[in-house]
This record gives sequence, structure tokens and C-alpha cells, in this order.
Amino acid sequence: MKAVLLAKLALMTQLAVIAVAFSLGQVSAQTETKKTTPDDKAQQIVQKAIQVVGGDRYLSVKTVIGHGFFTEYKDGISGIPLKFVDYIVYPDKERTEFIGGGQRLIQTNDRDHGWIFDAAARTLKDQNPTQLEDFRLAMRTSVENLLRGWWRAQGAILSYVGRREAGVGRRNETVKLTYPDGFWIEYEFAAGEGSPAKVIYERKHKKPDSDEMEELTEEDRLLKPVTIDGVVTPYVIDHFRNGIQTSRINYESVELNKPVSDALFTKPANIKAIK
Repeated sequence: MKAVLLAKLALMTQLAVIAVAFSLGQVSAQTETKKTTPDDKAQQIVQKAIQVVGGDRYLSVKTVIGHGFFTEYKDGISGIPLKFVDYIVYPDKERTEFIGGGQRLIQTNDRDHGWIFDAAARTLKDQNPTQLEDFRLAMRTSVENLLRGWWRAQGAILSYVGRREAGVGRRNETVKLTYPDGFWIEYEFAAGEGSPAKVIYERKHKKPDSDEMEELTEEDRLLKPVTIDGVVTPYVIDHFRNGIQTSRINYESVELNKPVSDALFTKPANIKAIK
């Protein structure tokens, strides 16, 4: 559930120009070297998106507190919604509390560390490598990663993919981040207004009743944009796997730049110390 929530508010920041060197052979056997910027079209699309979602106000967001409901889907059918509250401190801290049916689950990440409290099982544990990787993947695939430019430190390359159908009479402009390890993420933006619309990537999952792995297409659809203090954020995020819906995040309220205590991310000494 955490990996889905981490993909959510994604609407932020800057991109830079990357120089790419290449050589051109001459008939005289002389070599001429040229430098070119990354795909200018992709850069323009992202810069437009930054302005659409709030520009400088958008870039100034440091914390987000969100309240709402998280619903899992099984074979496309919705389950019982769980209430949640989510605390984010950019760039890499998040605490999400799920409450419902007499249960309480807290998932907290702080950079490369994380812990989970499960009230029903009465357990307080460090996150395992798989859970930590889920957090890293969620950060990597978020729209924030694209707009804030975190991808640059990891050597990713930005490129323009083209326009895609997005419904009757609608098109989305698509850009792509490709990492040195081959992992890629595609981001779609409404061709007219330029707002973020979709995030698409592929991820390996274990087949049911088998140890064999298969690669499936994951997709976040960003819906119901709401303007808060001059910043536009989606209030509904639907997640799909191979075209079948697996979850929905539905916000009731979002607060920006409110104080968030560091104590929320510190692992308690024991269960009794959890607040």
C-alpha cells in the first residue's frame, strides 16, 4: 500500500540541461566534436507543467499533510476503504497511518531506513529490504522525481516520446526518464493545459503459485486536480496493473508547508511509546 501512496502528490520542480557529446567523422579523417542539449521538447513540456501546478509556489512546498481514504481493488472490484493520514517532508521522509476496522498500521520511511507498527499483530519492526525497495521505487517513479530533478543525480536521461490518445478529442504529451540500469518511467501531460496526467513504468512480480517472475505494466492516473494555496494537486490517484485497477487514493484534505515534527519519523523504543 505504501508504494502506491508515495506516488501521489506528485507535482513539482526544475529540470536542467544535459550536454551529450558525439563525434562526426570527416572525409579528411579529421574529427569534429559537438555538444547538444537533451530533448528540448521534453524539457519544454516539463517546464510548462511546473508553471501549471503553481510555479514558484509549487517549488516552495517542503511538507505535505494529507487525510483521506485508501481502497484496494481485487480483480477490479473495490474493497473496504481505509482511512489514512500521510506526513511528507521532502525529499525523502514519509509516515503513513492507516486506520479502519479496529486496526492501525503505521509505515514510516526516513531516507534508507524505515519501520512498521501493526497494532493488530502488536509488532514494531524495521522494514525489510523488499519494503525499503518499495519506498525507493515509489520515490523514483513519482512525478516529484521528474519535476524536482532528483533523477539527475542518478544519471537518468530525459527524452520526448510523442503524443498519445487520452480519450475522445484529447491527447497527452509523453516524456521519458531512462536510467543507466535500463529502468524507465514515462510521464504523460495533457497536451492542452500541460497538467500531469499519468505515470507508467514496468515492474517485476512473482507469478501466483510460482517462483517465476514476470514484468507487468504499472500505471498511476492523476485525477480531480484541486488548487490549494496556489498549488495544484490531484485529489484522486488510481493505480492500475496491466490495465486492471488495484487501488485508489482519495484525499479529503491536503495541507502544505505545515510544521511536521522529526519525532514522527523516529522509531519508538517500544510499542507503548507509539503515539
